[in-house]
Amino acid sequence: MTPPQKMTAKDWETDQEVRWCPGCGDYAILKAVQRTLPEIGARPENTVFVSGIGCSSRFPYYVESYGFHTIHGRAPAVATGVKLANPELDVWIITGDGDALSIGGNHTMHVLRRNLNCQILLFNNEIYGLTKGQYSPTSREGTKSPSTPYGSVDHPAKPAAFALGAGARFVARGFDVSKNLPDVLKAAYAHKGAAFVEIFQNCIVYNKDVFEDFAAPKGAEDRQLWLKDGEPMLFGSDKTGGVKGIALDRENLCLKVVDVLDGDWQAAGVIVHDVRNRSIAHMLVEMPFGAFPMALGVLYDDPAPSFEEGVIAQNEAAAKGKTPDLQKLLSLGQTWVVGPETEAADAGSAGSGHEL
Repeated sequence: MTPPQKMTAKDWETDQEVRWCPGCGDYAILKAVQRTLPEIGARPENTVFVSGIGCSSRFPYYVESYGFHTIHGRAPAVATGVKLANPELDVWIITGDGDALSIGGNHTMHVLRRNLNCQILLFNNEIYGLTKGQYSPTSREGTKSPSTPYGSVDHPAKPAAFALGAGARFVARGFDVSKNLPDVLKAAYAHKGAAFVEIFQNCIVYNKDVFEDFAAPKGAEDRQLWLKDGEPMLFGSDKTGGVKGIALDRENLCLKVVDVLDGDWQAAGVIVHDVRNRSIAHMLVEMPFGAFPMALGVLYDDPAPSFEEGVIAQNEAAAKGKTPDLQKLLSLGQTWVVGPETEAADAGSAGSGHEL
């Protein structure tokens, strides 16, 4: 058998015109995914992208694979059906902050707690872009939009905190133009179960540069904490404000920023990142930006049996020792056979003077 030809990012491009606003962060995410797919050994005939409704949900048109552009908030339900029908498929869910956390919040919660083996990429631009800039569940307090002209008073949802609270076994964060985004995607793919990745994405028209406070290249080392399993939580540099780290305040059971002198992070009490520590993952998600850097990369990764594994095992146990018999199954309960005798009886009744 001839081994499959090695693929490139170009092989994952379709003939469809990519139609997002010029400068939209979705372009960068699309390229990151297309670069990642050949590196993880994915094949178009074995890959399915499922999306809901929104700017991000045009994604399946632009990836050379199978795809479903479904209805608002219901991509997880369709993806679940796909995975149960053929567990061997690689299933990716593409969604946005409004699609996944507003109308689709219930579906997002259940696909995470069930632990369906799939990758969930939530594009978070903190706004409704497709419907012209209304505030979304993740919009910051004070966001001015057509639906909140005086500024939003809503307390915003935090997608990564939502995922952890829903029981997700893999939670990560990245942003559209980051060079590290492909590594985050690879880690999500390697995880067996529901892998949730929040991707901060710039909406050039309705929420421009809302993430520049941490995503801007200049000074990024002071504002971004890229997490790596087994490595100390360090950020900053001696060229700016000095190297700093994240330590645990054991008295108050919270995280704190500490200075690292002469490279001795252990003396400063800096934490070593453990992707299996759910409690620390919660703390990292809740760190207020400004006083803390933005925690990025894989925050939590602790695999557990997937939903479809349980369903398949249950079906196999139920079918053990039984011979498939469709006719017998159809004959169960209140059933009857229509034949010549019943037709004659009906004819006699019709001629007895009864009127319908």
